[in-house]
Amino acid sequence: MRRIVYLLAFSIPIASGVSIQMGGIGSWIAVLYVFGLLPLLELFFPAPESNPGPDLETSLKSASGFDWILYGMVPIQYLLLLLFLTRMSHSAHSMVESLGLITAMGVSCGVIGINVAHELGHRAKPLERILARALLLTSLNWQFFVEHNRGHHKNVSTPGDPESAPLGESLYSFWVRAVRDAYRSAWVIDPREMRIGIFIEAAFCAFIGIAFGATALLAFIASSLFGILLLQSVNYIEHYGLQRKRMPGGGFEPVSPRHSWNANQILSRAILFELSRHSDHHAYASRKYPRLRHHAESPQMPTGYPGMILLSLLPPLWFRVMDPKVNGIENQVS
Repeated sequence: MRRIVYLLAFSIPIASGVSIQMGGIGSWIAVLYVFGLLPLLELFFPAPESNPGPDLETSLKSASGFDWILYGMVPIQYLLLLLFLTRMSHSAHSMVESLGLITAMGVSCGVIGINVAHELGHRAKPLERILARALLLTSLNWQFFVEHNRGHHKNVSTPGDPESAPLGESLYSFWVRAVRDAYRSAWVIDPREMRIGIFIEAAFCAFIGIAFGATALLAFIASSLFGILLLQSVNYIEHYGLQRKRMPGGGFEPVSPRHSWNANQILSRAILFELSRHSDHHAYASRKYPRLRHHAESPQMPTGYPGMILLSLLPPLWFRVMDPKVNGIENQVS
């Protein structure tokens, strides 16, 4: 039954594929699905706090079907990219249609190209880590593999983490700072890996330009940027205002479920492979997605990820809703 629920994740590449294939006004179907229908449905769907029992926990550890759902996303993402590049190279498009096509591919870049890569990038098997890099290539976000695992998870909810937003920072300010500083951080952490990544991304872009033309290449770069901004929007809502306390020795307290916002809305959980149970992910980064748990002490978002991203696009409303929640959490801790 759990595997069936996670098949909802395939609705994202389906929506993107339909958008790319239809074109015209239909090119906006993916965006309308993710940021129109999903947040509306999450207002009415349940947000269960239940966790797997001991028997289910044991069976989940050895169930390979959940992994194959992830693996299946890799060829699907590349097929979508091929469809997108072919579409962009073979005919002229209006500005409205072009933006629709770019955002449709961008949604897939963010949800599959980065989010599925995020799950696979935390795995120990070499093949899974190769697949993670292959997905990140489709969104030109190779640096994520370096900075996320060895930077963000170490420094989360501290001033040293470029992808944790302090109280009062708007999403738009965060976009600029997070993209810039996360890239710099990756170069500090592993220059060799970054040089390899830059070479592979440049070669990939050169191939696209030669095979599909300059227009398709520019559209690919734009869709990749959309996917990266979608990722940074998720980072923004996941850690906004939460801070780890400094310890007497000068370091910070250990990461706990209190340092990430959690969302139990069932659609966000299924479509994003439990990313919205983010508190448990940061406390136990190697735990595979079907086994991620709810913690009573985790701060809870008012709704799921699509709705929270929409809210973050309106800073005054975001601050009005979220700042009192952050202050309430800080008062409880102190």
